[in-house]
Amino acid sequence: MSPGLAKMTARAAAAVPFAKAAGLLAELAGIGLTVKRTERSAEATGTAAGTALDTQTDAICSRRVVPLPPPGPAPDMLYIAADGTGVPVTASQTEGRKGKADDGKARTREIKLACLFTQTTLDDDGHPVRDPGTSSYLATFDPAERFGQLIDAEARRRGAGHIRQLVVPGDGAAWIWHLVGEHFPAATQIVDLYHAREHVHELANLAARLLRGHRQDWLAERLAELDNGDIPALLAAGRSLKFTGRLATDRDKAPAYFETNAHRMRYSHFRSLGMFTGSGVVRCGPVLDLLALDDADQAVHVGGGEVDHGPLEQRPDARSGVVDGLCRHPAGPGHLPARCVLLA
Repeated sequence: MSPGLAKMTARAAAAVPFAKAAGLLAELAGIGLTVKRTERSAEATGTAAGTALDTQTDAICSRRVVPLPPPGPAPDMLYIAADGTGVPVTASQTEGRKGKADDGKARTREIKLACLFTQTTLDDDGHPVRDPGTSSYLATFDPAERFGQLIDAEARRRGAGHIRQLVVPGDGAAWIWHLVGEHFPAATQIVDLYHAREHVHELANLAARLLRGHRQDWLAERLAELDNGDIPALLAAGRSLKFTGRLATDRDKAPAYFETNAHRMRYSHFRSLGMFTGSGVVRCGPVLDLLALDDADQAVHVGGGEVDHGPLEQRPDARSGVVDGLCRHPAGPGHLPARCVLLA
């Protein structure tokens, strides 16, 4: 198969299931491939891409390869947004794993996702604007420790050491902040505002009987306090709710969330610095949309695990620069990332 056809096959198979990918090739390029050949070609390219990315990550993390500074003026901020969720996989990928279902069987595996992008400007209303064409994605089934290494290497490749401010938005999960503390201790950590609002709504729903006809007013006041980063006021209002029994226990869970993340919820301060306060760009609810990312400058899929389109590590994304390089130079899966220096 020619490099050009391999690239087309990889891009089609990244966007849709293999059978549809074969149909697209036939319709758009007039090339007839069997579904099996489409699958094998895409999986081979994806496997090579995963190997190349693992090689690059290890080289950068071990400092054997040092990415050069970004060309031209460095952007003002680099965002590193991360999330995780369970996605359906084939039965062979959950064998021996414990699940949350009543029968104890696992039907999903946790996929971890990161999006890195830069920001330098605000719009006319003072809202931050993501720099066009700067988004790169990582997705893996690997453990959190390896995920942290992948993010670290990608951030270094993106010039993290030369950018004034690193910002890490997340949903409040402890494993995310652990990775940030290990790899990006100087970064500004922000709990996704909309995720935090969900917790306020849950508390208002819990107190619906107590608040009766004043629930909406109470909720509006609490959301205003959250938006202003006034966590002490929010906590005081929550603790003043006179619950008893199990409801009191449920009420006490909400303050714990806000107490732990109070320094990550200074939303008024973050907005004054021109920062994003949401992590919607990487929310894992629609994670399967990664199969056909439209706004990614580069998307990287690594790690093992079979999903409906085929093994994740064998599915090259339609816009992966690594795939482009492999299709041009198929014999070199260990090629260095662009703008790097190899140290002896």
